[in-house]
Amino acid sequence: QGQLVESGGDSVQAGGSLTLSCVASAYTYDSFCMGWFRQGSGKEREAVAAISSDGTTKYAESVKGRFTISKDNAKNTLYLQMNALKPEDSGTYYCAQGSSYECYSGSWRTGGGQRMDYWGEGIPVTISS
Repeated sequence: QGQLVESGGDSVQAGGSLTLSCVASAYTYDSFCMGWFRQGSGKEREAVAAISSDGTTKYAESVKGRFTISKDNAKNTLYLQMNALKPEDSGTYYCAQGSSYECYSGSWRTGGGQRMDYWGEGIPVTISS
């Protein structure tokens, strides 16, 4: 299935914005469920947002209204626009790919993404207060 490579992680102050990107090297996103996940220090990995093959988006309650997931199929790139960042948004962010079923069933959230098939290596995001 190729490689997923995240970029865009940084250290910013609370209230700031960041955009994460995830590029797939060997396939297109248009047939899969794509998601963003994060793991804070000492915490379990949690689901953040997902986008289905038809562009339907889902979000964790903690990021609704602040984060936007999107994709550019032509560029094989997944995005996560993060606004109004809070210190609790800090962590390592991962993009992941799963079957279309994971998005439609909602199981992309299960166990912090344990149903997803392929993962990027993760990228750190630090939000200072």
